[in-house]
Amino acid sequence: MRGERRLAIDIVIPVYNEESVVAEFHRRLMDVVTPLRREHQVRITYVNDGSIDHTDAELLKLANDDPDVTILELSRNFGHQAALTAGLDCARGDIVITMDGDGQHPPELITDMVALHQTGYDVVLTQRVAADLSRFKRWSSAAFYRLLGTIGSTRITAGSADFRLVARPVLEALRQMREYHRFLRGMVAWAGYRTVVLPYAERARIGGRPKYSLRGMARLAADATFSFSLVPLKIALVIGVGFLVLAAAEVVYVMSFFLTGRQHLLAPGWSSLMFMLLIVGAALMISLGLVGIYVGYIFQEVKRRPVYLIRTVHGHADHPPRAEDGGTR
Repeated sequence: MRGERRLAIDIVIPVYNEESVVAEFHRRLMDVVTPLRREHQVRITYVNDGSIDHTDAELLKLANDDPDVTILELSRNFGHQAALTAGLDCARGDIVITMDGDGQHPPELITDMVALHQTGYDVVLTQRVAADLSRFKRWSSAAFYRLLGTIGSTRITAGSADFRLVARPVLEALRQMREYHRFLRGMVAWAGYRTVVLPYAERARIGGRPKYSLRGMARLAADATFSFSLVPLKIALVIGVGFLVLAAAEVVYVMSFFLTGRQHLLAPGWSSLMFMLLIVGAALMISLGLVGIYVGYIFQEVKRRPVYLIRTVHGHADHPPRAEDGGTR
């Protein structure tokens, strides 16, 4: 077991258009951080993911009031996973805790997460167990994790969130993964360090509206599926082999009429032919579409564009992210 030594803790919080939420969230967070600072060094990094409201002004007030608060202003909205990556690249502590800034992730769990880390765990995952979600979101979330568990080789905890603690070795491992399409839940699971799951009841947002639209959730699901599984390509191959078998069976069936002298019984069968052509055409288009998605992912990866761009840094960040880490100032 690890000793109760003083830890350097970084808390990373991405925000987007949360001007009405930031102050209250930070107050709740400080209720936990203030006593924690008696035993550990705690720094807080807010990543402003291209907000178009007055979130930047609210965050600047926090940085002016607390020398251990750093604000990373991204040049535009790069998305939740990219904003988390920017914060992780900036972190220099022994452990890093990532969480959302809308109040749904209870800050009170931070103390428990640190305690679990001190017992020897490198990753502390949180798992949503009693969330007030719509029926559609519950169904889609369950289906998503079931699909990933079926087609992927990396086991991802169902109901897990981007509210987690990672130790320094895990942080360094994540920094080596510079893929453009990022699914951090899968990347942390793939790294395979000693992990414990901490259940929690998700709270209601402090205010405002959820920022993850149906389109955003679909994009995240696609990144997870195509980044962690080649099964869709194998499905396309199976479809092709299946139609090859059907074509061979059809040839044998037709040849049997000629070999037995019953060729006069064969009808033109245009309707059947058109039906088969439509099915084959659809299968080909699906297969080509799946291949095209993977080619598109490869195309975006080989361009080696940075995952995010930093417009400016407020506060006292000792080592802001470098360009070679995936971000530029």
